[in-house]
Amino acid sequence: MSRHLPKAIEICVENTDGLVAAQNAGADRAELCASLVEGGLTPSYGMVREAQRVARIPFFVMVRPRGGDFLYSEIEFNSMLEDVKAFREMGVEGVVAGCLTADGRIDVARMKAIVDAARPMKVTCHRAFDMTRDHVEAIEALVEAGVDRVLTSGCHDSGVEGIAVLRESVAAAKGRIVIMGCGALDASNIAHVLDATHVDEVHFAALVWEKSGMQFRNQRIGMGGTELDREYSNQVTSEPLVRQVIAAARAT
Repeated sequence: MSRHLPKAIEICVENTDGLVAAQNAGADRAELCASLVEGGLTPSYGMVREAQRVARIPFFVMVRPRGGDFLYSEIEFNSMLEDVKAFREMGVEGVVAGCLTADGRIDVARMKAIVDAARPMKVTCHRAFDMTRDHVEAIEALVEAGVDRVLTSGCHDSGVEGIAVLRESVAAAKGRIVIMGCGALDASNIAHVLDATHVDEVHFAALVWEKSGMQFRNQRIGMGGTELDREYSNQVTSEPLVRQVIAAARAT
């Protein structure tokens, strides 16, 4: 049986150093975020500008004003629209966003507003999709809103656990929206998920903890209430790990 190969491989990165690592390792695209510990938030404009300076591959920018749920106040949503417009004016290739209603459905009106504000940029709905009550209904709602792709782990913690929903989502999409699979994908499972689901694209992070280069360390304080050791370690994108997972995804 021939392998199902992805049309694109996207790497989730937290900063421009991660973007450089991803492109050096052969990624097709990056998703640029801040604060991956919260699932990804909107990065600063300065970071986006620097990413544009160093990028040789396309990158999409996360538009998410805070962690937590995807039910936003009017003020929060207006700030999202302003970010989308700013990134459009900067010439960014795409944005990543998602809005839900209180009853667990895609907020079609708000997603349409994001799409309208974004064009000609591409729009991805992030894993807010995985928090909806009905994934087939959510696919139809995103198609109605004009969204280009959806990032999903199949409504489970991992893509492996969500294989059945990923497969159903591909069938429901009928080529009208790109299905990009994700969720703890690594070299040991990415080929299996691709072959079992036939998702169009895949998305993963390849993060490792790196010790801080700080020599002086204040042992009396942890910033933001974190454990002290957290102040002297950083999570970074591993270029070798990205290469390893990409090789597994593209192996025939």
